[in-house]
Amino acid sequence: MACSCSEKQLFHSDKAPKAIGPYTPAVKAGGLVFISGQLGIVPETGSIIEGGIETETRQALVNLKTMLEAAGASLEQVTKTTVFLRDINEFQKMNGIYGEFFHANPPARSAFQVGALPKGGAVEIEAIAVVGCDCEGCCKDQ
Repeated sequence: MACSCSEKQLFHSDKAPKAIGPYTPAVKAGGLVFISGQLGIVPETGSIIEGGIETETRQALVNLKTMLEAAGASLEQVTKTTVFLRDINEFQKMNGIYGEFFHANPPARSAFQVGALPKGGAVEIEAIAVVGCDCEGCCKDQ
């Protein structure tokens, strides 16, 4: 019998920005939740929030948290994030806001400067969370 926890489940949220391309904002499979890169987009307007890297980082992390919750996960279950920055010189400012969301037992993280981000954003953050297997049988019996 195939393990039901390996089936891909797709998640969206009306409280988070709509996808700006052919992708799903959150996917759950095999006890993991994968959150697509979140920009500092205000869900109600679809535009990048004004105020610079710190404001954008805060909004991106609020959006990430919203998508995690839509998929039945939380920030505490995040094990890995990847941060994409338009300007690596703004790393410390991003890091200060990031630390407000991941203050205790923070996840592993990579951070990179990239050539450009969608909508002219200053930061984009993606995440992987471990939520465990919730299938009936195959995994729980082992």
